[in-house]
Amino acid sequence: MSDKKKLILAINPGSTSTKVSLFEDEALLCEKNLFHDAPVLLRFGHVNDQLPFRFGVILDMLKEENVDPADIDAFVGRGGSACTQPGGITRIDRKMFDDTVAAVGGSEHPAKLGVMIAWEFSQKYGKPAFSLNPTNVDEYGDYARLTGIKGIYRVSHSHVLNQKAVAEYHAASTGKRYEDCNYIVAHIDGGITVSAHDHGRMVDGNMGADGEGAFTPTRIGSIPVLQLLDYMQTHTADEVRLKCSRAGGFVEYFGTANSDDIHARAVAGDPKASLVWNTMIYQICKMIGEMSAVLCGKVDAILLTGGLMRFDDIREGIEKRCGFIAPVFVYPGEMEQEALALPALKVLRGELEPLAYTGRNVWEGFDFLDD
Repeated sequence: MSDKKKLILAINPGSTSTKVSLFEDEALLCEKNLFHDAPVLLRFGHVNDQLPFRFGVILDMLKEENVDPADIDAFVGRGGSACTQPGGITRIDRKMFDDTVAAVGGSEHPAKLGVMIAWEFSQKYGKPAFSLNPTNVDEYGDYARLTGIKGIYRVSHSHVLNQKAVAEYHAASTGKRYEDCNYIVAHIDGGITVSAHDHGRMVDGNMGADGEGAFTPTRIGSIPVLQLLDYMQTHTADEVRLKCSRAGGFVEYFGTANSDDIHARAVAGDPKASLVWNTMIYQICKMIGEMSAVLCGKVDAILLTGGLMRFDDIREGIEKRCGFIAPVFVYPGEMEQEALALPALKVLRGELEPLAYTGRNVWEGFDFLDD
């Protein structure tokens, strides 16, 4: 193993931002969280079309920091949209890149751009690229999969990276192992996902980017099916898909995903902003209640994370409605950047073997139902 310190670039595209961190071994050298308001991103007809824009943003950031991309030893990106994968770090190859672009997993969450950007850097500079705990890690139980339509199944599309990182951190901070605990973890930001973690496995959760769960700054959340069908009489399927992931929620009501602005208006007493903001909190609480039922009420803690947890009234609203389930703990922001970088460092040091992308889903259906 070489004693030379390793430079690792962690790339984390979200629905409203691109977060980029440069690590030298375990040490964080620099980090930027670049906000992209919805009107900017809506100029791009498809998530894939954002690739040159976000790639350029990262190149500009590196130039500002006087970092030559050719000196970076590995690129690791958040991911999703390919076939479902087990938890852990996976080497990005051409097949994973192509499947991500094609969204063979069915989700068009902007997190997919992490794989695409890391692969582009890898090809341009001849260094390895990795992905860790993408949005489509699949550890679901069978009961979490079935719907009332034959052949349509619920799948794992969630903020797996941050949720697992926060759960592991909380367990360690209380002298326990993640694998020995039951948690409800809520990632609350531009997208909102709430999941049940049963002894180290994320066994259920909402499909946030697919129109399930609470509405968010950019997403419509769950909509009554018949009303949605009526809505589609005057709107295209592409318009509805866009609202599921990028143009719903706050964007639909206010034309912006800027939560600081909407929150300020709600606090100032604006009735529209107050109603929308507090309804979002109410819907998050309902999701937490659902996940407590998944865990049969045996919940060690409710863990709240994500960028919107900078607002205390979200915590207060959840404690009011859900505090009877389990103690509530808040981890504002996210722990994703370290979670991305450190496993990649272990791979470079020869301490960890990355998974290979199989191009097949972890779970491929119930044969006895699909005949």
